Amino acid sequence: MTVSSSRPACRKVSWIRTSRLFGALSLGLLLVSCRPSKQEPITLTYLRFGWSQPDDLPSRESLSQQFIRETGIHLRDLPVPEATLDQLSLTRKLLEEHSSNLDVLNIDVIWPGTLENDLIDLRYSLADELALVEPHLLGSYEVDGKIVAIPYTVQVGVLEYRSDLLREYGYRHPPRTWDELEKMAARIQSGERAKGRKDFWGYVWQGAASEALACNALEWQVAEGGGRVIEQNRSISVNNPAAIRSWLRAKRWIGWISPPGVLSYQELDSINVFDKGGAAFGRVWGGAPITRDGLFRQLHWRSSLAQSTTGYTSIPGSGIGSGATLGGSGLAISKYSLHQQEAIKLVKFLVQAQMHSALEQNAVVSVSGNRDMSLAPIGRDPLQKSVSSPLRLVSRPSNETGAKYEQVTRAYIAAVHSVLAGEKPATLAAASLEKQLSGITGLQIGPHPKQ
Repeated sequence: MTVSSSRPACRKVSWIRTSRLFGALSLGLLLVSCRPSKQEPITLTYLRFGWSQPDDLPSRESLSQQFIRETGIHLRDLPVPEATLDQLSLTRKLLEEHSSNLDVLNIDVIWPGTLENDLIDLRYSLADELALVEPHLLGSYEVDGKIVAIPYTVQVGVLEYRSDLLREYGYRHPPRTWDELEKMAARIQSGERAKGRKDFWGYVWQGAASEALACNALEWQVAEGGGRVIEQNRSISVNNPAAIRSWLRAKRWIGWISPPGVLSYQELDSINVFDKGGAAFGRVWGGAPITRDGLFRQLHWRSSLAQSTTGYTSIPGSGIGSGATLGGSGLAISKYSLHQQEAIKLVKFLVQAQMHSALEQNAVVSVSGNRDMSLAPIGRDPLQKSVSSPLRLVSRPSNETGAKYEQVTRAYIAAVHSVLAGEKPATLAAASLEKQLSGITGLQIGPHPKQ
């Protein structure tokens, strides 16, 4: 707001030297009229994913209320759409506008290469917190030596299952391979439908043309030995028999053990079906270690299905192996923020609250040990799982493609979805995708992964 120069900031007071009374009164008026108005509190705008901020224990105040009480800094949340790519579009739009109203933001683990020019480097301002984080996780948020975000949630793909139904149908462990999952899902589905539950399905997952499908498809490919679409040596590898075979397997599920509507399922759609008791198995995200000490915070934001009937285990594999897509989010600060120091305070507060919560809940897991989940009732921490060898986390090729990742993943999603929907033969879709990715990235087509 502009103040006219013809209007003085302080009222002019005539000094009457002959009267001490008038002098004192005039001085008092001067001080009152020049006293600044009470300063408004700083308000930070926080663009956060609804799924990424951990729920607090019911008996405690929310993190935002606690932060306001401790710092006097107020917070304003910006709503975000559900789909990851829609969230990216909104985030990029706000940053491209150089909005000074955007301060702290959640960014997906696959976004750093796309957004790094608009984010500050946290390497020095958060040195103590970064020192506690698993080094391999920081690599996902490092671009050209710049740490653009600090990991806040770390998630991996896991398989959830109805432990009560597995017991009822005589299974002693959850499926280790996709072949086992198909057999179990088909048998349980048939048995439940014979009881009159005509809408019961064996397996639900995310088949809509969204980033969640890319995560699912990547896990299918890795299990078959079909590679990561673009490999760490920056070669394009997607057009290979194993990848094609994995897509065709998933296509076979639709209408058999998965509902035809799965092709439109986002994350919440599949979760709702499972939580309402409508499926034996479901693909979801589970918590994973974030610190060097192995501490993690499992997100408890679902309550429809009793935890005593739900188990979690690794994503199924094959004779070659299995993998789980790495997901999660980091906390970043816009370089256009007018309150960067206050934003740093908020990021530190959230990270420290995350670690404190992990300690408080005794949520400590190892990523090695026994592959199979026990079918015993699940306790407070449902993700008591690990694999027979160190857990193989599969990163999407965002580091290899940088700012072009969005184009790459959209092309990959469209190709896989066209196969699942029966719109295009799998061999043709893979060949077309390979050519398209070469044009987008300029990368060379490399040797196919070893089968």
